[in-house]
Amino acid sequence: MSSKKSQDVLTRLKLVTGTKTDASLSSALQISPQTLSSWKGRDSTPYSLCVDIAQARGISLDWLLLGEGPILRHTPASTPDDIQESTTRENTILALWRLLNEDDRCAIQNALEEKWRLRDMELKLSEMASILAALQHSSDT
Repeated sequence: MSSKKSQDVLTRLKLVTGTKTDASLSSALQISPQTLSSWKGRDSTPYSLCVDIAQARGISLDWLLLGEGPILRHTPASTPDDIQESTTRENTILALWRLLNEDDRCAIQNALEEKWRLRDMELKLSEMASILAALQHSSDT
């Protein structure tokens, strides 16, 4: 892919991969820093690489290449293979996660940890209620 907007594509690739520097992007793409530098010098990003990343991460190719439309590709509500559906969902979540800044990531992690803590407390409360009910039943008889 060659266009004057190749730098924008590289910027969006950094968002998708959760990288901030050219060195970290080249590492995430499993290419040498020289290759990335060459792309920048030619103002060209390989189309096949963009297609592969878009498919693997559930990203819209329109967004990745042109910066247009939604970030995530529309996926069918149900697929015949549950594993594929799960993988697509996980890739979507990871893609969205990588687009967040560090503060937002921390906030989400804290919310998830709080949810797990509440679930654990609910489970313990349920167990204690069962024990209490059993004790009350035994004292009534």
